[in-house]
Amino acid sequence: MEMKSELVKEIKTLVSGSVDMKKDTSDEEIEELIAKAVFEKSKHLYLTLTEKQILIRDVFNSMRRLGILQPLLEDTNITEIMVNGPEHIFIEKEGKVTRLDLSIQSQELLEDMIQSIVSKVNRIVNEASPLVDARLQDGSRVSVILPPIALNGPILTIRKFPSSPMTMEQLIQIGSLSKEAAEALRRMVKARCNIFICGGTGSGKTTFLNALSNFIPADERIVTIEDSAELQITGVQNIVRTEARNANTEGKGQVTIRDLIKMSLRLRPDRIIVGEVRGAEALDMLQAMNTGHDGSLSTGHGNSPRDMLSRLETMVLMGAALPLEAIRQQIASALDIMIHLTRLRDKTRRVLEISEVLYYRNGEIQLNPLFTFQEEGEDEEGKVIGKLQRTANPLYHQEKFKTAGITSSL
Repeated sequence: MEMKSELVKEIKTLVSGSVDMKKDTSDEEIEELIAKAVFEKSKHLYLTLTEKQILIRDVFNSMRRLGILQPLLEDTNITEIMVNGPEHIFIEKEGKVTRLDLSIQSQELLEDMIQSIVSKVNRIVNEASPLVDARLQDGSRVSVILPPIALNGPILTIRKFPSSPMTMEQLIQIGSLSKEAAEALRRMVKARCNIFICGGTGSGKTTFLNALSNFIPADERIVTIEDSAELQITGVQNIVRTEARNANTEGKGQVTIRDLIKMSLRLRPDRIIVGEVRGAEALDMLQAMNTGHDGSLSTGHGNSPRDMLSRLETMVLMGAALPLEAIRQQIASALDIMIHLTRLRDKTRRVLEISEVLYYRNGEIQLNPLFTFQEEGEDEEGKVIGKLQRTANPLYHQEKFKTAGITSSL
């Protein structure tokens, strides 16, 4: 490992010294120079053909890509890469987090990788501004924390997304929800119900939102609003995709989620999709849902539908000094359906509950569970056995279904 690392460093130095490393030097030219240097080196040091190919790839990755992280990015089975300083690299693969026997040569090299990532998406991160959220060209989400905020070296987390989003059919196949529940959700989307998806970190909210959006009629106009663009909506052609922007180094140029929601109302959308609400923008989202933009979708962090309602109240209070009763009435009026996702102990992602938001009464918002997850035990490998099942509760609010000409029978 040490010898390979030295070889990569030596060949990288040779190539860098023989070419002007400007941006207009093509990848093909760099790769050709690296190949020549590797074959020249092999005259004095025996290397097999496979070793030469690996060395060429590693040198190229260290010069033009992300070094030892590049193969991890290219591995479609890896869903998350977590770098906690140069010597601690973890990945999530098939729902399991493991530490790799890999390390980055130095903190300086890791910082160079981070700068390479953020510069390509016009973001700035440094000691004065040590936090950044960005995304790669393939849609992967990147979060960075630099020292002195990060105590164990530069922190880099990359959450990857599949090139083609998962469909509702695929979610049914892997057991995330039942076919009956998926059909009910299809009708709800067609009937233009306002739907809110809640769950913890890594529970699959964005994946589920993508799948749910495939039920939106193809002739509608959609505006998506995100802090960092992750949605991959493919079934609608008339779509406006927007992304919030942080302030520049002079403190100017910030565009918030709230700004984008307000602007979206002027774009004549049939539906608004807010990727995730985290703060005061919750009030704007609820007002949009209450003012003729039925069928809107959003997500948020919450441990249950009831917990999510409480969090929405808190978020609204961050943006306006309104009476709590008025806020709860606003939420109950705006939302029609709440979906709760979770990641079970066997690392599978499941829909735990689909509930109808009824009304505000006796000081709280009333919920009507339509589907709930019934656990039946575990198999020999520890996988949770269970199914999302229909409750005996009827669907009370049927006006939107009747207006859309859709049977509300669930």
